[in-house]
Amino acid sequence: MTLTFADWVESQFWLGFFVFLRVGGVVGLAPGFGKQFLPARIRLVIAVLLTVLVVPLTPEITLDTLGVSQLFSIFFIEMAIGLLLGIGVRAFVFTLHIAGSIAAQATSLAQLAGSNVTEPAPAVGQVLVISGLALAMIMRLPEHLVVYLVKSYAIFPFGALPLTEGVVPWGIRGLASAFSLGFQLAAPFVAISLLYNLTLGVINRAMPQLMVVFIGAPAITASSLILLALLASVMTMVWWQAFEAYLMAPFPVQP
Repeated sequence: MTLTFADWVESQFWLGFFVFLRVGGVVGLAPGFGKQFLPARIRLVIAVLLTVLVVPLTPEITLDTLGVSQLFSIFFIEMAIGLLLGIGVRAFVFTLHIAGSIAAQATSLAQLAGSNVTEPAPAVGQVLVISGLALAMIMRLPEHLVVYLVKSYAIFPFGALPLTEGVVPWGIRGLASAFSLGFQLAAPFVAISLLYNLTLGVINRAMPQLMVVFIGAPAITASSLILLALLASVMTMVWWQAFEAYLMAPFPVQP
């Protein structure tokens, strides 16, 4: 049977549409692209452009023999896979928030210059998130996302429902890695907080009449800000290296 140009255009349209479902889930949750301040039209354009790049790199997919019910099932499956892949990259944004929250709570900077929301976010976390997003864009995050999406078809074939036996361990491992990396990034602030509290305890035992809190509060605030200025670039670089390693190999063990 000879394939006409109209049939080829129709098959490419449906292929691009189903690829867009997977790409849209990643773009909607990816660092930088998933921010609420980014207009929805801009995110839509980014998703379409990434779809154009991903479609030629996807495996050969035949849609001619599929019925309407099968197309509907593929529609929901591809959406679910896109959201699953998006959650995987979104976890690295949570890592920066976790690191900022731990550092802020340890050094009494939790409510310093917080955002105007119901639960103010620590300023340290905001600095790390903005720095991390800027570094990710400098390191060509969109190109890494294209590779990430293309490799996802080897793990999650087109229209195949993800297996629970592989997805659940991957999710648990991802959450554990996010908290572990967040604590590692905030470790210097936890160390300086421990040293600060030990020092105040010794001074308080030696001179009970001295109001050590009034002396120690400015010291811990100044030292925390200096430490943040010195280590912010190192922390974001360590975060990006972990993020890049995940994008290159998101599923070490195939489910």
